[in-house]
Amino acid sequence: MDIMIKRIVLLLFIVLVVLFGISFSVLNAELVTLDYYFSKIEIPLSIVVVTALAFGVLLGISASALIALKSRRELSRLRKKLKSKELEVSNMRAIPVQDLR
Repeated sequence: MDIMIKRIVLLLFIVLVVLFGISFSVLNAELVTLDYYFSKIEIPLSIVVVTALAFGVLLGISASALIALKSRRELSRLRKKLKSKELEVSNMRAIPVQDLR
């Protein structure tokens, strides 16, 4: 039952995003000129804004992925180090203690 509610909420969210996108596109249908060095192109303002937003999201995801990758690598290194230290402690406990008297 819980999964069904999550799916319904996700579906509603997707529908709202699509409706927002359609209304945004209709409200911002003016043509803008993008002047490249060698050519010009006229496209709707909504396309420019959505493309810039998507590019920003991709850059953010890429930066986050790099940070997550570094963290995973560090975690793996620390786990190996911990395992080594635990083995060392275990071996030291197995050594009989000699009386110094």
